[in-house]
Amino acid sequence: MNATPRLSPWWDRDRHDDRRSFLRARSEIISAVRRLFGKWGFVEVETGILQVSPGNETHLHALRADIHMGGEVIPRYLRTSPEFSCKKLLAAGEDRIVEFARVFRDHEDSPLHLNEFTMLEWYRANAPYSNVIDDCVAVIGCAAQAANIRKFSFRGKAVDPFLEPLRMTVAEAFETYTGLDLLSTIDRGESDRAMLASLSRDIVRVADDDTWSDIFSKILTEHIEPKLGEERMTVLYEYPAPEAALARAKPDDPRVAERFEVYACGVELANGFGELTDAEEQRRRFASAMDEKERRYGERYPIDTDFIAAVAQMPDACGVALGFDRLVMLASGATRLDQVVWAPVAQS
Repeated sequence: MNATPRLSPWWDRDRHDDRRSFLRARSEIISAVRRLFGKWGFVEVETGILQVSPGNETHLHALRADIHMGGEVIPRYLRTSPEFSCKKLLAAGEDRIVEFARVFRDHEDSPLHLNEFTMLEWYRANAPYSNVIDDCVAVIGCAAQAANIRKFSFRGKAVDPFLEPLRMTVAEAFETYTGLDLLSTIDRGESDRAMLASLSRDIVRVADDDTWSDIFSKILTEHIEPKLGEERMTVLYEYPAPEAALARAKPDDPRVAERFEVYACGVELANGFGELTDAEEQRRRFASAMDEKERRYGERYPIDTDFIAAVAQMPDACGVALGFDRLVMLASGATRLDQVVWAPVAQS
């Protein structure tokens, strides 16, 4: 069997020449987006990469980087997001902040995933989460304009980034694309795994040990996400409460949370929240997620108690994380993330 041909190093002149137009577009987009946030009155911040906790979501895998000091080993992790530090800044009194953050995740390697990548993350204090949805639409349009492109194209799909996006709730998406009544499987924020499994038996394969979230994710990944962001972008909002992560519940319907995602050409670009400010609820969610991580993967990450304390002092806020490399990929016409990164991590 022939071995897979090895790519030349990213600094090889010919390979760099092939990527040059994408990288130039990246620089133009960064400048344009920075001007946009400046116009909106945001302060650009820089927060630390080494963290006590890299994040406490079940399926996120972090890279550990211990510090040796005075004969002791102090466990630290490379952040998977700047979220904890940014929310501490909100607690400190900042009200509009943005960061181009280098973040790190293990077990990520595909045309749409890198172990090290750039996340554009921003927060507004005392604002509804509809504001950051509108921000996302404007930022994506700004990137397209800076790259002088009229359409995003990827894997046979095309999107006009200047059209008003389609906005639909997660429940509407499940009903539209699968005919499934998702919210009937949730009661006051608690999920009914047996009911969802029964309703899904003709839609996806359900394993005996699949949780409610596992079944939800299978349906979303296999039957919904591939259809999102065709011709125009899609904003998918009001995620079910079991998938709330760090989002607060919708005040008039506890079955769903103030969480949204933005898709173009079937690619997830952004994930945002109306931020949870209930510290004890946040601690409970983190503990539950780490219990599940330990059950599945045999590991757990510490909970940043300073972050929990900061959550209790945060103002009402909304925030969003946008995959900046993915945005540049679509806006520049590239087909892989490593084409739009100046110095990709070596694969061997």
